Formats: sequence, C-alpha cells, structure tokens
Amino acid sequence: MRILVTGGSGFIGTNVVEYYTNKGYDILNIDIAKPKYDAAQAYWEECDITNLTQLSHLVASFNPDYIIHLAARTDLDGKTVDDYAANTKGVENILKVAAGVSNLKKILITSSMLVCHTGYQPKDQYDYAPTTRYGESKVITEQLVWDHQPTCDWAILRPTSMWGPWFGVPYRNFFDMVKAGMYVHTGHRSCTKTYGYIENGVYQIDCILTTPTTDKANKVFYLGDAPAIFIEEWADQIAHEIGRKIPRVPFWMMRAAAFVGDALSLVGIHFPMTSFRLNNMTTDNIIPLDNTLKIAPAPPVDRPAAIKRTLEWMNRYS
Repeated sequence: MRILVTGGSGFIGTNVVEYYTNKGYDILNIDIAKPKYDAAQAYWEECDITNLTQLSHLVASFNPDYIIHLAARTDLDGKTVDDYAANTKGVENILKVAAGVSNLKKILITSSMLVCHTGYQPKDQYDYAPTTRYGESKVITEQLVWDHQPTCDWAILRPTSMWGPWFGVPYRNFFDMVKAGMYVHTGHRSCTKTYGYIENGVYQIDCILTTPTTDKANKVFYLGDAPAIFIEEWADQIAHEIGRKIPRVPFWMMRAAAFVGDALSLVGIHFPMTSFRLNNMTTDNIIPLDNTLKIAPAPPVDRPAAIKRTLEWMNRYS
C-alpha cells in the first residue's frame, strides 16, 4: 500500500505518518515543514502544495494508491481568505494532480469543524456557517471537492478539537496551564464539547480510508470522541493525574478579566483572557459523529489512558 500524506509534518499528519510506517506501508509525506522527529525525515519531501509543477512531479513519481490530504494553514490570524491559499489553491492543485493518478483508490480531503461556528448544528453536509476567515477558506475547500469530485472513492474529513502527542496551540496550552496550576474553573459555567484524542482520530482516518464511502449523501465525516467531554471533568482528570486540584473562580471575576484582555488587545498587548476566549470556554459544541461511528465504532484509547499518554509525551519532549 502506497500512501501519500500531505501535511505529514503537522500534528495530525505526524501521527498518521507514524501509524502507517509502523504498519510497514510505503509512505511519502510532502510538507513545507520538516518532520517533528528525526526518523520521519526518511519519508519527507519538501513541497508547497500551491506549486502545481512541483506537486505534480512528486505525486507522479510516487504514484500513490491512496492520498490523505491534511496540508493546510490552520491558524485564525489571517485577515482575508486569500491568506489561506493552501486551503483554496492548494486543494485545487491536489484535485488536479489526483485526477492524473490512474491507480488511485481513494482520497481523503481534510476540512475543519469550523466551517460552522461553535454551537451551530449543520442541517446537512452542505450547510455552512463560518465566522472566521479560516472557516471560510475551509468552506471553499469543501466546495472545490463537490465541484470537482474525484473519479475514485473520496470523503471529506472534519477534525474536531484534536489533542494528544505532538499537539501544539491551543490545546497544548490547556494541558500546560493545568500542569502549571494556572487553570481555573469558570464559576459554574463549564461547557461540553466534542474533542478527539489523536490516536482515536488516526484510527478513524484509517477506517474511513479503507471502507467504501460511495454514498454521495454521506461524504462528510467528523473526527472526534463520543461522548462529548464535560471540560471541567476533563481538566480535573488531568490535574488528578499530576497531583493537583483546580480552584474555582467566580464568573464575574473571569468576565472582568476578559474585559481587561479586550482592552489590551486593542493596543496590541496579549492577555490570556478575552471575551472571545471566555465565550468559547462556556459555550457547548457537540458535534454529530454518527457517520464516523458507523465506520469506526471501536476507538482504541479511553480518556484516562489518553491523558496518561499525553502527559508522558509532554514530559519527554518538554
């Protein structure tokens, strides 16, 4: 099995490459960034997916059986959709190149849960409600796939909030704050959200890759764990594992801190609390996973074990 992974040096991509190389598959990671660990260098070729000529050459040379497209710009700092060329022009290029791979069995195109804003429940797989430029760029990602559907089998992936070994901001920050004793419970206004431990996410990707998904009415698959996580409980589990107890702060104090953060942000000063962040910390976001759970019903790692593995990784690489 020959698997091309774009963006294999990112958080999800690093875990995907590690998973398939451990299974002995022939892997090529194309990414503008170097891999996160030395052993993965052997599977990496530097490539900007917005460069069609370079991308075409690498894909034709490798001649993959499967493509897992993860490469993207994922931060929320872009001012316009044009700042997210990897998510628009890059996807357009991937689809063009994939059309020329005669033996391609399946391609997975990664989008984002942020094609809909936090708390919004999409009516169907074509319903979008983004509130960020990043989310808008991922809507274009999906529309490009629908407008230029591959001739082989295909599916769209929407990762939820993924966490675990090799993660970075913002979810690494959550663990770092709990470890440092800086995290507090926000009054009694915690929320419930769909998160996904990375090993379970890779298991879901593998199941979706190797299971036919030819029903056009069910082409979109969220990656995440069920049931959704009550954030206060999750934080307490992390704190318990490292021998800490999380204090509780009245909501009005957090609201006041958010107002201070809003004011400081106007003059370019970063503050750990803003109204945007406070709203995110207190708004439920439960994602429908029905499609995914039908194909991938048995995630391999439960939450207590996932927390332990993540903390062990952090201790090794801190």
